[in-house]
This record gives sequence, C-alpha cells and structure tokens, in this order.
Amino acid sequence: MFIIGSSLKEAREKSGVSLEEASQDIQIKSVILENIEEGNIGSFKDIFELKEYLYNYAKYLGLNAEKILDEFNEYMFEYTSKIPLKDIEKKVAELNKEKEEKKVVSPYTKPMKKYSKKYYIVMYFILILIAIVIIIWSVYQIVIIKY
Repeated sequence: MFIIGSSLKEAREKSGVSLEEASQDIQIKSVILENIEEGNIGSFKDIFELKEYLYNYAKYLGLNAEKILDEFNEYMFEYTSKIPLKDIEKKVAELNKEKEEKKVVSPYTKPMKKYSKKYYIVMYFILILIAIVIIIWSVYQIVIIKY
C-alpha cells in the first residue's frame, strides 16, 4: 500500500497540485488523501470506500485508475492471505457468538430446548415397547375371555 500511496503522492507533486487543492477538486477530505499517500490502510473502516477514493484520486492525477486498483487488490490479497486460518476461524466464531447473543426473544415465550439424537431414539424405543406391551396384553385378554 505504501508503494501505491507514494506513486500517487509523486504524481501529485509532479503535477504541482497541493494536497488541499486536490482535496477541493475531487471533494475528498485532505486527511483521507494524506492517509492514502502514506499507506495508512488501518485508518479506513470500509475497504470499498477506500477503493473508490483510490480510483477517484488516481483518475484525478491522470494515472491509470484501473491499474492502481489492480495493484491495490493484489496488495489486499497478499495482506489477507498471510492471516492464519485459525485466526480467521476464531474471528468467525466470535462473530457468530455475537449474533446469537443479539437475538431478540419475546418475554412471553420460553426458548425451546434442543435435544440430541439419543433422546429421540430412546423416546421412540420406549413408545414402540409400550405399543408392543399393549398389543400383547390385548391379545392375552382376548384369549383368556374366550376360554
């Protein structure tokens, strides 16, 4: 990112435009342009907004904006591909936990319990056993009454 920022800064200085002039012309705050030129990617919340700033700034300076965006995308791919998979999985788990905690529940309803497969297997077995006992008892009663 520093390389992209320095190339933008170099192009701006070469054309003789100050940071404030560029800021006024393309209606982007000078602090944002300064962060772009210094390569401070951490000061941006939204990556898509940063890409838009880069595109507009490069276009304003007469540079190939598509090439700048391609370089930025390559940088981001390099940067994000170095994050260990365990860190990504941990972050996803944290985000999922936050979503679960934020669920809105009515105070008038009780949350449903989640049962395991074992519970349902045991319940079906008991029901089948009861049905077999009833059938045997019924047959036994019919046989005794006849004789």
